[in-house]
Amino acid sequence: MDDTLVPGAWVRHPGQPDWGLGQVQSAIRERVTVNFEHAGKVLINTQVVGLRVVDPDEA
Repeated sequence: MDDTLVPGAWVRHPGQPDWGLGQVQSAIRERVTVNFEHAGKVLINTQVVGLRVVDPDEA
């Protein structure tokens, strides 16, 4: 598990840049729920998708 994927962290989905910036809502092992600007809440399996943690001020 990625220790940086904690509730409140800001992320981007590398395969879906059009989803925009997302904020982690919950993280339980490899299951991370993210609320994306343009896609809403999405459940991500981090063993399949490598979310990229970002600084929202620089994103």
